[in-house]
Amino acid sequence: MRYQELSYWLSSVDEPLAPRPGLPGDADADVVIVGAGYTGLWTAYYLAVADPSLRIVVLEKEIAGYGASGRNGGWCSALLPTSLPALSRRHGRDRALDMQRAMQETVREVGRVVADEGIDCDWRAGGTVVLARSEVQLGRARAAVAEAREYGLADEDLVLLDAAEAAARCHADGVRGGTYTPHCAAVHPARLVRGLARAVERRGVRIFERTPVTAVRSGAAETPAGVVRAPVVVRATEGFTPALPGQRRTVAPVYSLMVATEPLSEATWAEIGLAERETFSDYRHVIIYGQRTADGRLAFGGRGAPYHFGSRVRPDYDREPRVFAALRRVLGELFPMIGPEVPVSHTWGGPLGVARDWSASVGLDRTTGLAWAGGYVGDGVGSSNLAGRTLADLIRGAASDLTALPWVNHRSPRWEPEPLRWLAVNAGLRVMFSADEAELRTGRPSRRAAAFSRFLGH
Repeated sequence: MRYQELSYWLSSVDEPLAPRPGLPGDADADVVIVGAGYTGLWTAYYLAVADPSLRIVVLEKEIAGYGASGRNGGWCSALLPTSLPALSRRHGRDRALDMQRAMQETVREVGRVVADEGIDCDWRAGGTVVLARSEVQLGRARAAVAEAREYGLADEDLVLLDAAEAAARCHADGVRGGTYTPHCAAVHPARLVRGLARAVERRGVRIFERTPVTAVRSGAAETPAGVVRAPVVVRATEGFTPALPGQRRTVAPVYSLMVATEPLSEATWAEIGLAERETFSDYRHVIIYGQRTADGRLAFGGRGAPYHFGSRVRPDYDREPRVFAALRRVLGELFPMIGPEVPVSHTWGGPLGVARDWSASVGLDRTTGLAWAGGYVGDGVGSSNLAGRTLADLIRGAASDLTALPWVNHRSPRWEPEPLRWLAVNAGLRVMFSADEAELRTGRPSRRAAAFSRFLGH
């Protein structure tokens, strides 16, 4: 497999992507981690820092960064898939706010580790601007800021922008306003995950690549090459989780796709803005996301690819020409200064993990020694660091502010069996697409989209 072809990010790392040696046979460890993406590697990192004597093994089916960690939009953000009101209903206002503050601190923590470990990943803490390009979207921007104020979050956390202020940060076509938060950094995600893999190896963690795990059970991870026995087994497989026995309905793997342009001229960037490399989005229902890369490209993505029956994950699902064409069209609508033919150089995609209640979680069952983290719904660059720190505390038995957060040991309901799962997920995508179209046509908020958000527990 040519791993460089999986994404623009993996094509532009400064190293060969030759796999590390696989597991040579049966082995013993104190902790075995399944998955060498952000979650697994952050967990290994903080465990190794806290207790260098621990024997830690990471097992990876392909290479470090093969999954979402090497293909995402490069937002290290404080975003959570569950809204503050939904968290408050489940856990209370104070604990919901604790979770949000922990995510804000996480952005700073990732930046600290990147600097301390010398990881060259184009880190730039420029924040996020979310644009409003219609009166309906501007209403959502105002509501987002009002909600933030209800929870004690101030202008330094989220501020409402008028049309001129929003355009000064990101001069997209038709901007009427928006919001800005400083709690986000643009990052080259593949360089981050590859650098993190090297950092854990320097601390004695063993990573075995091209080693698929066929089963996870109490006390062991099974592979075709041998069994790794350990008192603690961590599942860190996110969108690939349904491939494990007994995990088919744990998360739904939903695909997100991206495009990257050729490097744009300085004159074009002077028109677009994003001078601080702010990440950007807008207030439509179907999520879009983008960043200005360090080498002057627009990396832009969005949802819209179908969910595949039976939670199947296959390489050919990474590429949907219809979605790539739509992303290119939306990018041209946002930034007409690019020209009528958006100069796209790379297209790619991959699965992310969605829990049934749209809630990320992290936990450890002390009776079985089985630990897990995931369900980030695309917000995993930051969340995975918080998950890794939390798992490290849970595994070591260290009570902390992190282990008291409301997502710890949260158990999401299982997804419905097929065909209900396939019908529900794809119907939801259609509802959100039609809602965006209807709002553009009528200028009124979509009731169907609001009802679907309530159904999801947002």
